Amino acid sequence: MRSRKLYSMILFLCLTLVAGLAGAGETIKISAQQPITGRFAFAGKHIHQGLADSLAYANEQGGIDGQMFEYLYEDTGYELNRAVASFKKTMAKDSPVMNYGESTGEGKALAPEINDNYKIVYGSTSFSQELADRAKNPYMFVSGPTYAQQFGILLKYISENPKEKGKKPTVAFFYSDTEFGRDPIPYAREMAQKLGVEVVTEEVTKVGAVDISSQLLDLKRHNPDYCIFQGYVVPPIPAVIQGAHDFGLKTTFMGTFWAMSKMLLGKLGADGEGYMGVNPYAYWQQTDVPMIQAIQDFGKKHHPDVTYRPNSYMQGWFTGMVFVKLAKMCKEKGLPITGPNLKDMIPLVKDWDTGNFAGKISFKESNATGVGKVFVAKGGEFVPASDWIYLQ
Repeated sequence: MRSRKLYSMILFLCLTLVAGLAGAGETIKISAQQPITGRFAFAGKHIHQGLADSLAYANEQGGIDGQMFEYLYEDTGYELNRAVASFKKTMAKDSPVMNYGESTGEGKALAPEINDNYKIVYGSTSFSQELADRAKNPYMFVSGPTYAQQFGILLKYISENPKEKGKKPTVAFFYSDTEFGRDPIPYAREMAQKLGVEVVTEEVTKVGAVDISSQLLDLKRHNPDYCIFQGYVVPPIPAVIQGAHDFGLKTTFMGTFWAMSKMLLGKLGADGEGYMGVNPYAYWQQTDVPMIQAIQDFGKKHHPDVTYRPNSYMQGWFTGMVFVKLAKMCKEKGLPITGPNLKDMIPLVKDWDTGNFAGKISFKESNATGVGKVFVAKGGEFVPASDWIYLQ
């Protein structure tokens, strides 16, 4: 009997040891539904590469105490049904602990199931205020400030930089009649009033609108100091700015993240000089930023033919940084790297210094960073016009 008990104890210890070793050797699986093709591919392919490179860079740094990240992805063509099906298939097959989604639509569609069943930390392309609502979506985070917070950052800059001293600055909101366009506007109205910025007009168009003559005439009539675009990537922004210049308006035009690309500056040409906006990340040419230098060094090693990375790539890279940060925090606290534990780490991220790549990050009142920097176009490049501006 004693020998049988001793044998059982030895067997139990051996199995426990084997299981422990197997756990130590497991990868930290991160899945993604990426819009590498389709109408969002102009950004999706760069977001995908940025996330892949960020996780590969973390592995080169030793992973999390030797535990490596495994990146699993599928192209969804920016189709919601494909994205949701891909997510569910990957969850059933691979059980990842973190996921990157292709859109706001995917996040909203999956949110109830993520909260109740899958319990996986979820980041995405989106800057939606709803997805950053911790009370409603505790497993989700936004890789930067929400669209509303981006407006808040621009309005804060405007309030501190009036065109005429002693005169209340004026602003126009110019947005598309889409969820993307309308998302931050209620918050922006309240923020403008709080900061003493007068909203003189709101211009609304269809996304990619061609005929903007009535909106231009309205801008001419109100002659705002600043005009903020939301809900567009390129058109109708060039036509609006060119038309305003033709009218002799001195309005400073601004954009949120998706209207802050080098691609847009190329379309604007000479009309882009002085264009401004908010970006949560440093740009490729800011080689004084340590992480940008690390990205360029990584690129020279793994992508020697690449000479530029857009801000969409930086979004993917930064999301990878957040994934790695949460996993590291779990490890430091002696907790298993699971979805629920990773979720609990999000509110604990406070004053995380990203080396000037994305400011100092804190997920305080919501699962969004609430920080960005205002940039201005000069000579075909975006250069900083402010330090990091914090809303939280």
